[in-house]
Amino acid sequence: MEIGFALPYLNNVAHQVDRAAEFAREAEKAGAASLWVGDRNFVAVNPKIGVGGPGDTTVPVEYRTAADPFVLLGVAAAATERVILGAHVLIGPIYAPVQLARSLTTIDLISKGRLIPGFGVGWSPEEFESANVEFTKRGARMNEMLDALELLWSADPVEYHGSHIEMPLQHAPLKPVQRPRPPFYIGAPTGARAALKRVGERADGWMPACVVPYFVDAESVLAQRAVIDDFATEVGRDPSEIDTIMRVNIAEGMSVPQVVDTIKSLSSRTGIKHFMVECMSLPNVDASLDLVMETMSHIQRG
Repeated sequence: MEIGFALPYLNNVAHQVDRAAEFAREAEKAGAASLWVGDRNFVAVNPKIGVGGPGDTTVPVEYRTAADPFVLLGVAAAATERVILGAHVLIGPIYAPVQLARSLTTIDLISKGRLIPGFGVGWSPEEFESANVEFTKRGARMNEMLDALELLWSADPVEYHGSHIEMPLQHAPLKPVQRPRPPFYIGAPTGARAALKRVGERADGWMPACVVPYFVDAESVLAQRAVIDDFATEVGRDPSEIDTIMRVNIAEGMSVPQVVDTIKSLSSRTGIKHFMVECMSLPNVDASLDLVMETMSHIQRG
């Protein structure tokens, strides 16, 4: 079983990003398999939609402060030698593909091919408004963004003309270490059938999430995975080639033994072998490192 941890990108620890390299090195020494960022541009004062989707306008206060995910992955890439470096997940549709490809390729080159970029369609209308991207078309734009990235990483010269993305004929940017490209992982929240379809039809991996102890449902994970596998089979793909990395968000007050027991149970019941651990309420980087050390100690003791 592989265990990864969030880099100091969110909430309190975002104010200590100057310790990101230290955190990355120490986590790697402790045996972490991967290091991760999420993506939060800002939180609207009066959000139209919250994390629960339409009808909900609540957004955790922890989301209000976030560091740049690309910079942090670059810092971690330079500070480490072994760990996988991932995004769980980037809000794909708000980015221009050329700039996204340039940032991700740079990280892949610095890390010598250790990058896993994960993408999601997002849930905040205001973040899309600030990027001048139509919120209701974000799924279609995501599909075109993935098409454009495929071309940017495989062709030269390259151009793309879609309904939502336009790239004039251009010389291709840097090429990544991973060929033909870094793997595409897709986040798909519960009930998001279109996202599950996107995973099954074209992704290299799926990125589900759970919240310990409030939302841990192995049966739901298995049901969603079955939908992904059906979509994959329909287009002639082998479902077994689609990887899964689960994000484990820890609610404040949960003990490390409880978290580790939950991860082991989920792994046993779902077959998932790679988990990303994050606790958004930790006060500082020292507390984050304590979480890493204690978690890895419990995992290694079996």
